[in-house]
Amino acid sequence: MRLRGVCVLAVCVLVIPVVSSRIEAACVDPSTVAPSTVSITRDFDAQERAAEPGVIGIRGTGWFLSPRLVVTAAHVAEAMHLSSQAWKEIGIRETENSASIAVRILHVAGSQAEKIAVVELMTAFPGALALRSRMEPLIPDERVVSLGYPAGQLRFAGGRFVRYGDAGAFNGAALLELHDGNDRLVLDHGASGAPVLECDGRVVAVVATLITQTVSFLSGVIRTSTAWQTPNVVSIPIQGLKDFVRPE
Repeated sequence: MRLRGVCVLAVCVLVIPVVSSRIEAACVDPSTVAPSTVSITRDFDAQERAAEPGVIGIRGTGWFLSPRLVVTAAHVAEAMHLSSQAWKEIGIRETENSASIAVRILHVAGSQAEKIAVVELMTAFPGALALRSRMEPLIPDERVVSLGYPAGQLRFAGGRFVRYGDAGAFNGAALLELHDGNDRLVLDHGASGAPVLECDGRVVAVVATLITQTVSFLSGVIRTSTAWQTPNVVSIPIQGLKDFVRPE
């Protein structure tokens, strides 16, 4: 039995390990906005487990647009079998607080294959810190940071915006290079939905997936990240929420 997290897209590239600095000092320290971001989990009932053998639930990351609105990647909400009609209970956990709250999908935004979901909470989450959004596009090599809950553990990442995708599976996506020291898989399974912040602390994108490769050795096959100086994170630009109107 397993708890399924972020989906991963495989791409074959050369990996060149180098030592890189941690989060840039000039950027907002993501630890200072930790109450904005939560691990979200939904355990499946018996009927759902029977429909997806071996999967007992779904884990992802979300962040607060308000104490009663959580933003995540749409594929996380879909995998959790959330509905725009029926309220379904999920577990929401931050470093200081946790709760089980009934939620439903309020809005799905974006014109690309990967979309953003706004999830409404029946009751406000205690201690939630709402994040602001920036609708202006990113500039190549602009510094960005992120925080998410891969494997249900809070992790931080820093790096840069590389470019907007213009073709194929990456069309319209914000392609990023993010890491924690030498760890380029920092935003792995369970980090889908994590906010990407520019240096003023405003959200510019939502993490969708990692770009990885598999390498074969005599001892077996391992999964690794992309080469340094190339994108390793696919994210959904926040501009998809530009026309979203919050409920009163």
